[in-house]
Amino acid sequence: MSDSCKTRRSSPRTVAGMTIQLDLIGVVVADMGRSLAFYRKLGMDLPAEADQEPHVETTLAGGLRMAWDTVDVIKSFDPSWEQPAGSPRMGVAYRCDDPAAVDATYTELVDAGYEGHLEPWDAFWGMRYAVVHDPDGNSVDLFAPLDVSS
Repeated sequence: MSDSCKTRRSSPRTVAGMTIQLDLIGVVVADMGRSLAFYRKLGMDLPAEADQEPHVETTLAGGLRMAWDTVDVIKSFDPSWEQPAGSPRMGVAYRCDDPAAVDATYTELVDAGYEGHLEPWDAFWGMRYAVVHDPDGNSVDLFAPLDVSS
């Protein structure tokens, strides 16, 4: 696998004497239930009753949190917020067990009605890769090393 874009694992940074680190990835959603259904298909444990909530968050393995907020919640504290136009500006990536799992997960999501953006391919950086869009147009990458011993 190519090492051209790899960096070492980040440690928390100290800025002005305070420690900061990435703690939460937030997603703005038009339809909470549809968005959470998509992420459940990717293995996230999100209770069904969360579908009606305006804000939902969960803690992922490793401690990073992910949150979903409705447009109304965002506009409640940022009235000037507008839906971005054009291509997705953020994406998340899910590591799959192996290249076959990339293909199977992509097919399952597309068959469930989600938008397939890039069908699975063998990337030059040594991974099987595919991209789907969540219900709000955000990129969700699916990947696995082609050499499963990596």
